[in-house]
Amino acid sequence: MILSAIESVLTIFVMIGLGVFLSHKKWFDRDTSKLFSKLVINISLPCLMFTNFLKNFNREMLLSSLGKVIVPYLTLFITYAIACIISKLLRIPERRRALFHCMFATSNTIFIGLPINIALFGEESVPYVLLYFFANTTVFWTFMVYSIRKSSGNIGSIFSKDTVKKILSPPLIAFFLSISFVLLDLRAPKFMMDSFKYIGNTTTALSMMFIGITIYNMDFKKFKLNKDVWALLGGRFLIAPAIVVLISMYVPLGSLMKKVFILEAAMPAMANTAIVAQRYDADYEYAAALISISTIFGLIFIPIYRVLLGTIS
Repeated sequence: MILSAIESVLTIFVMIGLGVFLSHKKWFDRDTSKLFSKLVINISLPCLMFTNFLKNFNREMLLSSLGKVIVPYLTLFITYAIACIISKLLRIPERRRALFHCMFATSNTIFIGLPINIALFGEESVPYVLLYFFANTTVFWTFMVYSIRKSSGNIGSIFSKDTVKKILSPPLIAFFLSISFVLLDLRAPKFMMDSFKYIGNTTTALSMMFIGITIYNMDFKKFKLNKDVWALLGGRFLIAPAIVVLISMYVPLGSLMKKVFILEAAMPAMANTAIVAQRYDADYEYAAALISISTIFGLIFIPIYRVLLGTIS
């Protein structure tokens, strides 16, 4: 088991390392990372979702699994409540609290979480990743974004037109389309499924190299391991996954679903927090620094979780 864990983690680091190396060789730059991001979010990821859903789910399995989405929803809101308490105890400045709460509670479920789950557990994990992604995305683009806007004085409707556009991203549209196909017992033409499969298979490599480019371009001089950082790391990599474990004692989950939910809860902070902070005049640099640090530490925690999750049946 340990050897298998080491090999799967090394696979991840090889792909990330390639992104770092090719950035150093000037093959990749920030524009390349933007291109990879667009390709994954708008094309390869939706294709991967669609083919994996139709491959791994039938109508009965899907209906029984959809109810389990309560687990990530409960995890998100309980973790958020804990973040509110910690931010007061640490006396985090008022203008930064909403950002701290958001990064403490929501995780990078797709760009980091999905390829890591595939690398560790195989493509069978994709449907369960999508369930966590659904909860994470809807909570982030409604409740979390509203709280960030409110803290920065940009108060608006929690369900604005812009919010709806953000929620209905290509991956989420693919998620709903996949569910519809499974529930209606529809089948796509073979040539389409084969095309989607080949395109979707690029998701993991592109995502991992994107992370490598991001790491290479980080300004490590700006990083400070202060109380905010340690609290955030504790929330992301210890508290959130522990809450999933506790909830799963009362909500029965299959072995693979439980492992995926734990790992998704233990992913780095959601990168979109910094984008939202910049848009609504919140403390963008604060958010960007904490997200970057959590991403680095996430790579440290992946081998640990791979070994720990191997003991769960």
